[in-house]
Amino acid sequence: MKKKFAFLSAALLSVGMLLGACGGSDNAGGDEDFKTDLQMGTGSTGGTYYPLGQEMANVMNDNVDFEDFNVSAVASGASVENLGGIYQGTMQLGMTVHIPALEALNGEADFEGAAVENFGFMGHIYPEVMQVVTTENTGITSIADLEGKRVAIGPAGSGTQAAAKLILSAYGLEDGDYQAFEEGFGDAAARLQDGQLDASFGLLGLPASNIEELAFQRDVVLLPVEGEALQTILDNSDYGHLEIPADTYEFLEGPVDAITAYAILVGSTNQISEDLGYEIVKGLYENVDSISHPQGVHLDPENILNGSDGLPFHPGAEKYFKEQGIIN
Repeated sequence: MKKKFAFLSAALLSVGMLLGACGGSDNAGGDEDFKTDLQMGTGSTGGTYYPLGQEMANVMNDNVDFEDFNVSAVASGASVENLGGIYQGTMQLGMTVHIPALEALNGEADFEGAAVENFGFMGHIYPEVMQVVTTENTGITSIADLEGKRVAIGPAGSGTQAAAKLILSAYGLEDGDYQAFEEGFGDAAARLQDGQLDASFGLLGLPASNIEELAFQRDVVLLPVEGEALQTILDNSDYGHLEIPADTYEFLEGPVDAITAYAILVGSTNQISEDLGYEIVKGLYENVDSISHPQGVHLDPENILNGSDGLPFHPGAEKYFKEQGIIN
């Protein structure tokens, strides 16, 4: 049985309350109210989701052939907030780690008692890798050393915070054993540089530009997730194991063990019609060459189903996948 971790901020209160409040939303899990002017939830401005999401929205706006179509990429707390926004009808598209999406669908973890069923998978975005960053002057060499330290665990409602708490718990560190800061990786990297933080977690692409920039100013150390703690995570979650190659960053002297998941695009099934969903997937994935963000290379149609296991397809995406022979 998977261990559950609550990580919503006071602003969101809890997913149960957020979704339970859907009585005030005409669209939450209810009748279809198809829209063409869409909001796409991304993440914090200093992470990967926001700048990549901006480019994805631009590609959609330039290539989706549908009357009155427009999509705006908006900053958010990422995965959980985006899924909650789709449920409530305040967002129609969202970027999310595939694991919170599974939890939302099944009413587990932060979605316990409040399953989100009005969304569908629309495509893979990129593989996300948890990178635990500190600087050499802190003397920290292991995640176990973070006890009593100032640690950025990612924004509330983000896949980063969920994974950070999962890792810390595997090392025997629970809430209160460290001083937690709920902020995006961009802000956390600046605070690491200034000595205001001891370490930061970031569920990011490889390589992460914020880490490269930090390495120009400080001697950076990536902390491995390894041994019994790694096995505990693999046994009790859907995260996978990945070795960060030594040539990912100039400062690495060898590979670093980490955990990984998929970033995916999901869409509302009661606010995005099948026809529009089809055009969104077609317009985005057939024009990804115009995306300049380093993680844009992973939006390759050959990878389009990564992260889809266990999730329903959006009807429009399913139509496109069948048309292209990706699924039967």
